[in-house]
Amino acid sequence: MGQCLELSAAVCRIGVYSCFRAFCCKGPPSPRTEYDVVCVGLTGSGKSSLLTQLCSESTDSIIPTTGFSIKAVPFQNAILNVKELGGADNIRKYWSRYYQGSQGVVFVLDSASSEDDLETARNELHSALQHPQLCTLPFLILANHQDKPAARSLQEIKKYFELEPLARGQRWILQPCSVENMDAVREGFNQFISLLEEIDQEHIPGRI
Repeated sequence: MGQCLELSAAVCRIGVYSCFRAFCCKGPPSPRTEYDVVCVGLTGSGKSSLLTQLCSESTDSIIPTTGFSIKAVPFQNAILNVKELGGADNIRKYWSRYYQGSQGVVFVLDSASSEDDLETARNELHSALQHPQLCTLPFLILANHQDKPAARSLQEIKKYFELEPLARGQRWILQPCSVENMDAVREGFNQFISLLEEIDQEHIPGRI
């Protein structure tokens, strides 16, 4: 019952947010292109911390996301409206209900996690890569917590997650990062934005 109420409340929040963006955001249009992005990953992967840092907000009171949260993350040439979904066991089964309207996917994984959690993250990433609403979208995969001693290397993660055979033909970026190295995070997002812009260009009428 509690889960149903939480989900209903989240759906209402999405409706309010959509109406606000459609009818209440008057004034001159932003000079930067906006993209709607969904951000997923297990609890503890560091989604909230990375997004909060990107927005130059304080990280002192961060708690695990329940349901979802939305942040407008500014970059030099674009604004990403990031819908971050909670990563707890009882929330992940509802992720697909929030995919509609996404133009890109950010998947955050804890590269220093336990073997069990890493396997769960792999299964969730595989599901996202193959989901009908996401399989044609660009993916930014952030291998977070690279500053920890137990962190796997980028090559180990690429092999374990079977990214090259699984995501062949898809647009994806695997970026090592940590909250201690936000330059690497921004570099990954800038590459991600370039992929989003490429897709925009491909959809221009008359362009071959």
